[in-house]
Amino acid sequence: MGLRREARELALQMLYALDANPTASLRETLQSFREDQPEVAARVREFAEGLVHGVRQWRPEIDAAISARSKNWSLARMPRVDLNVMRLAAYELMYRPDIPKKVTINEAIEIARKFGDKDSPAFVNGILDDIEPCPKTEETNEE
Repeated sequence: MGLRREARELALQMLYALDANPTASLRETLQSFREDQPEVAARVREFAEGLVHGVRQWRPEIDAAISARSKNWSLARMPRVDLNVMRLAAYELMYRPDIPKKVTINEAIEIARKFGDKDSPAFVNGILDDIEPCPKTEETNEE
């Protein structure tokens, strides 16, 4: 597994933990992950924490983008895993010009396949494919 995939999976777990315990601060949650998983490489942790910070910073805009594209599904009704996979990917699509759209969506589908249920990959793909990305840099061979 590539470093960025590992980081995205860690970021998903962090966002899920924050959803599960809304009284916990971001700082406490990140510290808890650092202590519980000391074996995680610094580059992986840095990328994961950057994603989490970005999702938290832009969450109202990200949630609005997801909500606007989800027919018959309010955010409150969405499975938490699917929603947080989409939040991560929407953040990358909307605010990370260095990550190509195709890479972001493929990664989200694979993570949804691993952590969600059988319908998660199609659901995640359907929503994300409709989100207009920010202007991207040249396509690269990202992990």
